[in-house]
Amino acid sequence: MSATPARPVVGVLALQGDVREHLATLAALGAEPVAVRRPEELAAVHGIVLPGGESTTIAKLAARSGLLQPLRRAVRAGLPAYGSCAGMILLADRILDAPPDQETVGGLDVTVRRNAFGRQVDSFESEVDLGLDGGPLHAVFIRAPWVEKAGADVRVLGRIVGDAADGRIVAVRQGNLVATSFHPELTGDRRVHALFVDIVRAHLAEQAGAEAGNEEGQA
Repeated sequence: MSATPARPVVGVLALQGDVREHLATLAALGAEPVAVRRPEELAAVHGIVLPGGESTTIAKLAARSGLLQPLRRAVRAGLPAYGSCAGMILLADRILDAPPDQETVGGLDVTVRRNAFGRQVDSFESEVDLGLDGGPLHAVFIRAPWVEKAGADVRVLGRIVGDAADGRIVAVRQGNLVATSFHPELTGDRRVHALFVDIVRAHLAEQAGAEAGNEEGQA
């Protein structure tokens, strides 16, 4: 019987973007963070974070390094994944305002609009209520996307309230997948990452239970 590890191994796709901040946050939450740059590193993780950065660049580098297809297969097979900003775009099944050759990992039944809140100079901060203990999060939006449309199985976690983008979806979850338009790794608020680490642990416990059931059935 496989035991659930005390420290789940959570990778951060380390091809471009704010990798270091995610690694530090995961370590502070008791996970074992690892930078993922090659397929063999991806194969050793229990969950994966797709960080902010430039989504087209990250996708091209992932394809060039042989990671894009393994990532797609792993996510579709149930690997927990969290995408922040560009990571949300990479997890989306559909993208608006994207270059014609834009590739994604996919898995989230959402339509995401790239750079929906404007260019780099339009970056801003806002309070977003995700229904987590401790009240709304102070969220940083940098050339951020939003979710234009969410599928029936997608749970909306948070929306922008009280400005020109009032009501726009900025945080979602579908099964083991979580995505936010904003960058919680930049504020010191660890609650989104804690939610994701809990998802990873629950997935590992479910796998361990399934393996135990299989062993009993074969006894």
